[in-house]
Amino acid sequence: MNWKSAVLVVLALVVGLGVLVKIAIRVPAPPEHQVFINGDVLTMDAENRIAQAISLRGDRIEAVGATDEIMALVGAETEVVDLRGRTLLPGFVDAHGHFPYSGFGTMAADVSSPPVGTITDMSQLLAEMKRWADRAEAGEWVMGMGYDDTLLREQRHPTRAELDTVSTDHPIVVSHVSGHLAVLNSVALATFGIDANTPDPEGGVIGRRPGSSEPNGLLEETATKEVMALLQDLTLMQVFQMIKAATAEYAAIGVTTAQSGGVPPQLAQGLSLFSKLGVIPLRLELFPFQRDFAQALADGSYDPQDYNTDRLHMSAVKIIADGSIQGYTGYLSQPYHSPFHGDHRYRGYAAVPREDLFEQVLALHRAGYQLAIHGNGDESIEDILDAFEAAQDAYPREDPRMILVHSQMAREDQVARMKALGVTPSFFSAHTWYWGDRHRDIFIGPERAAVISPARWAQEHGLRFSSHLDTPVVPMQPLQAVWSQVFRQTYGGDVLGPEQRIDVMSALRAVTIDAAWQVFQEDNRGSLEPGKYADLVVLSGNPLEDPMAMRELQVERTLVGGATIYRRQ
Repeated sequence: MNWKSAVLVVLALVVGLGVLVKIAIRVPAPPEHQVFINGDVLTMDAENRIAQAISLRGDRIEAVGATDEIMALVGAETEVVDLRGRTLLPGFVDAHGHFPYSGFGTMAADVSSPPVGTITDMSQLLAEMKRWADRAEAGEWVMGMGYDDTLLREQRHPTRAELDTVSTDHPIVVSHVSGHLAVLNSVALATFGIDANTPDPEGGVIGRRPGSSEPNGLLEETATKEVMALLQDLTLMQVFQMIKAATAEYAAIGVTTAQSGGVPPQLAQGLSLFSKLGVIPLRLELFPFQRDFAQALADGSYDPQDYNTDRLHMSAVKIIADGSIQGYTGYLSQPYHSPFHGDHRYRGYAAVPREDLFEQVLALHRAGYQLAIHGNGDESIEDILDAFEAAQDAYPREDPRMILVHSQMAREDQVARMKALGVTPSFFSAHTWYWGDRHRDIFIGPERAAVISPARWAQEHGLRFSSHLDTPVVPMQPLQAVWSQVFRQTYGGDVLGPEQRIDVMSALRAVTIDAAWQVFQEDNRGSLEPGKYADLVVLSGNPLEDPMAMRELQVERTLVGGATIYRRQ
């Protein structure tokens, strides 16, 4: 069953079993009036004011101030919460991720390596895939997620032949941690009709066995398109389980606005429906995928207002211009530090050819859409900025806020161009923790690695930016993103580019108000100010007081629209 079929089934359930559905997915309602007192209230307003208390009326913030000021508003029906010195701040805004795919773990083997998972060599990876294959029904797809070739003892990808040892009855696919690569067994390759005669698609590569045109199972970038589409072809129950798991994960970590970057129409429709039903209590920011919405965008039949509510917002149109540095598919201006397959000139490649990128950007900008363009390598970033500059020259817009997603290897001259063009970067800052050691030693060398995710340059050039985790690429842990911008410490214990570190408050703003600003939502969320949504999180302590220990802080409570959607037991 695909997403469209799932939507029809849900509608039938709603009509036929309305009462039961309402009971099953009862939406929490906010108290008429509640106040939180005696805490550290980090407002994230323009002055970064720190208050003691806050008053909420229904789903909105009424007032922020001192405890005695807020207590003066208390009536007989008011719910009073004593923070007892704990910290309250705006709910975290996911600037870029892929909700609800962190919930995909209910349907796929976790083959990630430390610090995320436990897989350290190929035998462990294959054993985990075998465990899932042994319990799968006959002919059922067996899926694995999150392997990292650079963290396996063998320092390579699994092969088609190795996955064939897991099963020759089940089609098997194992996706790379970057989300830009996948490995298939022979049954899966045959399912997609991929063989020695299949040409590489534009913007992608089909891996081949040495000295042969026979596929080795590895697919890169656009070659994975049909595989990714199949992975989204889920049953209604799988969709429901995935959404519930992802929602629980995000709520427990204090996220009140989740983001799904690059959604196809069916997923957008499904998320819209589940949001309206209350299955998803979070607010959602969806980036429609240009490739999948292409016809609707071209003929004008796409209208964001068909989806938009106070809980869901269709935002910038997403384009993927290049790939992943750790997958050797990011597009660089200079060769990779460690030659790829012995090629000392290899620089990666564009997922969208430069001429096509110019055409896509111009058409979307002319139509008035905000853009979110994925760019990791500095050559890809150059193409993106050139394309956007041409579009701005042709159709000037005063405040375009084009989002350059990841901006991982942005050079200082490119950061300056972003400021001039009205481009805003969203940095995957936690790369310094998860891949910093390998960026330095394998992919791009010490000099370039020291300036990945250059938040300090952005500050110096007056450029507003956000920070994200690209979940499920890494776990949804907003305080990890903050910690990484503050310390830039690698998993191996080194500091990667100390000159790019920023202060705690600035890093907190990058996951709250600045992330909201980036998608034109700063007037209703991201800071604790009267009139805004009562979306907030209570932490066990203050990240300003002991920044190094901030990752150990616990989320005590998460509220969306004044309603508690998570409370620590």
